[in-house]
Amino acid sequence: MAIAAFSAISILLITSIIFPNPFSDLAQQFFSPILKNSPPEQQPPQDQSCISRTQKASYQKKSPSPVPSPYLLSKLRDYKRRHKNCEPFSEPFNTTLKLLTGNSTTNSTESDCRYVVFTLHVNGLGNRMLGISSAFLYALLTDRVLLVDFGPDMADIFCEPLQNSTWLLPDGFPFRNQFYSPQFREAHSFGTLLRDNNNFTQSVLPLPPPILHLFLSYEYGDYDKLFYRDENQEFLQGIPGLTLRSDQYFVPYLFLMPRFRAELERLFPDKETVFHHLGNYLFNPSNQAWGLITRFYDAYLARADERIGLQVRVFNTKASPIPLVAKQLLKCTQSEGILPQLQVSTKVTNNTSSTKTKAVLIGSLYREFYEEMKYEYWTRASVDGGGESVGVHQASHEESQNSESNSHNMKALADIYLLSLCDVLVTSRWSTFGYVAQAIGRVKPWILNVPNTNYSGDRLPERACRRAVSMEPCFHYPPSYDMKKKVVVDGEVGTGPPVVHCEDVSWGLKLVNGRQIERLG
Repeated sequence: MAIAAFSAISILLITSIIFPNPFSDLAQQFFSPILKNSPPEQQPPQDQSCISRTQKASYQKKSPSPVPSPYLLSKLRDYKRRHKNCEPFSEPFNTTLKLLTGNSTTNSTESDCRYVVFTLHVNGLGNRMLGISSAFLYALLTDRVLLVDFGPDMADIFCEPLQNSTWLLPDGFPFRNQFYSPQFREAHSFGTLLRDNNNFTQSVLPLPPPILHLFLSYEYGDYDKLFYRDENQEFLQGIPGLTLRSDQYFVPYLFLMPRFRAELERLFPDKETVFHHLGNYLFNPSNQAWGLITRFYDAYLARADERIGLQVRVFNTKASPIPLVAKQLLKCTQSEGILPQLQVSTKVTNNTSSTKTKAVLIGSLYREFYEEMKYEYWTRASVDGGGESVGVHQASHEESQNSESNSHNMKALADIYLLSLCDVLVTSRWSTFGYVAQAIGRVKPWILNVPNTNYSGDRLPERACRRAVSMEPCFHYPPSYDMKKKVVVDGEVGTGPPVVHCEDVSWGLKLVNGRQIERLG
């Protein structure tokens, strides 16, 4: 008790040094996991507009919780002040709006407030969260303010990152009704500007326009990729309004850019917690979403000795039939000791009382994985005679991805957070949904080697799954990869820590702490 009280007091002293108000929203977001066991009088007050901001710490069982670097906290304090000053409808915002519409005599480079506007409407929630976190880090590195263009499909899914402020792009923002048209990309993208000036650098480019579009989604072209050239960043600094479209976690490539490398090293000494810290800051579930999460967790997962999340993403059910994938999932969990081995016969023999309970959470669009796993562990005894009891649960099964539906995205966020609260995770290769869950939950997952009959027929791959070395997401399509030729064109990019190729996407890039990795076959 005395040690716990001393630890709580120590943490309060540390936070009082780092934060003028240790119970500020920033302190709550990062230090509530550390303070969760402190006495009631030392607990931060609960924000009723966003209960998850302080309450989620009590659901995160893993310890110790990683503490962000003092430099990151300092940068986030600076960002909060900048955002408050430049938020929508403020005087500096309205002044910049005049620049973007051409109704100002002020030079665009003299704007007090510069923005990154994230635009993405068609992809799944995992892709959007990866894109938003990347855009936010870019805003942090370049002293900009992040605004997000959310449609009805994303309404009330997340809390506002900052209390009493908004990151939502207001109606009337220039070109907002054109963001998703090919004409907007052609007329306003950085890639078009470079192409039309027949130049790969800024040396002969015209004066910076007031607004420019960065197209960084997976299908971007060669000129779009020149965003990642250091010399072009200087040109972008002079543009007050950048719109950015990306379904990628392009953070690893920022670490390869000399312009940002030293700053990123100071911000993130632990390279494997980058998304965890960014996600903790940006993606607090709304009260409605948090209710879905906590009600399910309390009813089905809370009392288990161990929680196991199985996230199964099948991109093509013809090439990867669900029954075959279900066999691979069972093979993975049993061969790696995640779940107990089962007797061959369905006849129960040598059954004893269970000494340990395991709650299995299935995260998938399809119900069949839940039914198969539940049936196996209900009808067959474990080889140890029943030392472990296994309960299987699934919160939702939408059958198909419907990212334009608000209720679909709300359930998707609930699934992501429920998976993040598990002690052990099995995720699917290529799945951004799984990436987000593992990074938020600080879990190094087992990556399921989803079988593909186009390559292996009906045979299961010999290695069912492999342990990831980092909980960081993978950047699927770095500029070093040529989509048309399907080859890496920039040589040995990112082959050593902290940026290495991914286990599940051979040309992709991810962050690690000084390790090499073994790729999935």
